[in-house]
Amino acid sequence: MSVEYEAPMTNILGISALYHDSAACLVRDGEIVAAAQEERFSRRKHDSRLPRHATDYCLAEAKISESEIDYVVFYDKPMLKFDRIV
Repeated sequence: MSVEYEAPMTNILGISALYHDSAACLVRDGEIVAAAQEERFSRRKHDSRLPRHATDYCLAEAKISESEIDYVVFYDKPMLKFDRIV
């Protein structure tokens, strides 16, 4: 009799924000579960704010809560961001 081990699923929330066209994406075990741009919810073209509504949408589509997110990643190129600030 063998017992199969089922590894827990890994949920990764990706966020792009604070420049233009902010968005969120949820990836589970390497597969995209949901993705959305914030402007679709805020109705503000090129919305650059943190993608609160897009994140909520991704979590709802994945049927998980914030506590079930294993990693949160943020897209940014540090030198490009530095140049924009300066």
